[in-house]
Amino acid sequence: MAILGTLLKNKRAGEKHLAWHHPNLSGSDTLDLRSTDFRHGEAMHAVHAGRCGGGRNLSPALTWTGTPQESAQLLLVVEDADAPTSRPFVHCLALISPERQELLPGALGADAGVEGVHVLRSGMGRGYLGPQPLKGHGEHRYAFQLFALRTAITSVPRRPNLEACRPRDVLDAVGGPALARGRLDGVYSR
Repeated sequence: MAILGTLLKNKRAGEKHLAWHHPNLSGSDTLDLRSTDFRHGEAMHAVHAGRCGGGRNLSPALTWTGTPQESAQLLLVVEDADAPTSRPFVHCLALISPERQELLPGALGADAGVEGVHVLRSGMGRGYLGPQPLKGHGEHRYAFQLFALRTAITSVPRRPNLEACRPRDVLDAVGGPALARGRLDGVYSR
């Protein structure tokens, strides 16, 4: 796999395709999103990486402040901006109650069952998928993006089951713009 990573070294999805730049998710106010497990722009611990990336696939702790009072729901999107694909790979997609202000480690697992957290389908499967960059591909940036939504997402047009929707369909269903948004980037390489 190191050879494949090296061959694809210059192929990256790019920052411009992140949910952060999706027109439905633009917003003027800011949520202060943080983690006790890593700082913005710094390396994520291996425990948060996927099993193929040498980790335990444990979602990091997240806390935030600044949720507008009129928020109907929060949307968390975790994407790999450096995936060797045409669009960033979605590592997690979750709908969160606006009353919540934190997620403990592991809260985004497919079977975590945390009150006020509805984990949806990600790029492969359901729940948090930790970083697993191809060996030799270099450092990858993982954007943890949190959006305060005006209207709760309860369904997606032409898709009867929200659980089975592809992440891009869910993002397109947002009745934007967002009331506020926050971002925390972590990096990982192997």
